[in-house]
Amino acid sequence: MLNPEQITKVESSPVSEAIRWITEWFPHGVVFSSSLGQEDQVLTDIIFKNDLPVKIFTIDTGRLFNEAYELLERTTARYKKPVQVYFPDAKDVEEFVASKGINSFYESVDNRKECCHIRKVKPLNRALKGAAVWITGLRAEQSANRHDMPMIEWSEEKQLYKFNPLIRWSYEEIMEYIKEHNVPYNPLHDKGFISIGCAPCTRAVEPGEDARAGRWWWETSQKECGLHSDKAIKVNS
Repeated sequence: MLNPEQITKVESSPVSEAIRWITEWFPHGVVFSSSLGQEDQVLTDIIFKNDLPVKIFTIDTGRLFNEAYELLERTTARYKKPVQVYFPDAKDVEEFVASKGINSFYESVDNRKECCHIRKVKPLNRALKGAAVWITGLRAEQSANRHDMPMIEWSEEKQLYKFNPLIRWSYEEIMEYIKEHNVPYNPLHDKGFISIGCAPCTRAVEPGEDARAGRWWWETSQKECGLHSDKAIKVNS
């Protein structure tokens, strides 16, 4: 378990140094889940450029924008390092589509959450199996649900630490890093798609709209897919 001194060291260090500390304390147990969004591309650049021993993976739900696949190809070509891809269980997808329909997620929040669970949450759980620390690209500015998230928290459900190194970064800081380091990113971001998920569930946002307004825009839910909805405990420094 992390002690208060270690937590303070991580929270006060630059991102690359903070991740390095984590990998030293949890060798072979640190993984990073990338959605291929702007924040995640920043972390991918930091991890790969600094040769940090972190396993990077992404989830192919089967319904991503083509631009996401092209970005994944450009990213692995750029850094010459692998990004492991996890897929949903084919039987789960087949049964869901057969019983409820290919686009049934538009019909109810329950259907949408079930689709997200099959296509995202279950593959994530497989990817996190055996991990001690899960790195994410979450930022406090992204939504009200993430506003009070700490940099380091303990996930009781997953029995691992959740490390959010960019939690205090602003959107402007993300974009400055991308431009300064020429980080590859999804061209849809330049067309108003700030937060990008599956193609049928994402639209561009209008000026002044919340960054996640384009996700499941037909809903009035909390705009989460379940990947980050588990109850976590803040680790005190």
